[in-house]
Amino acid sequence: MAKKSSGRKKSGRKYGPKAGRKVERTMREMKQGKLRSGRSGKKVTSRKQAIAIGLSEARESGGKVPPNPNERKKKS
Repeated sequence: MAKKSSGRKKSGRKYGPKAGRKVERTMREMKQGKLRSGRSGKKVTSRKQAIAIGLSEARESGGKVPPNPNERKKKS
């Protein structure tokens, strides 16, 4: 009996190694209490916010990271 494929394409990793390093660094800074928000300068305490900052830095430096869904342009 022939095996049917699920129709999904096998893809590579979603994030590149540069993104992983940036997120690790921001998480370490957050745990040490050194990570600050870019706009207000307040101390970051949220894990999710620290990850978002790391991914944003990776995007800026050209790492393999999907585009930010909140920054997509709306179709009108």
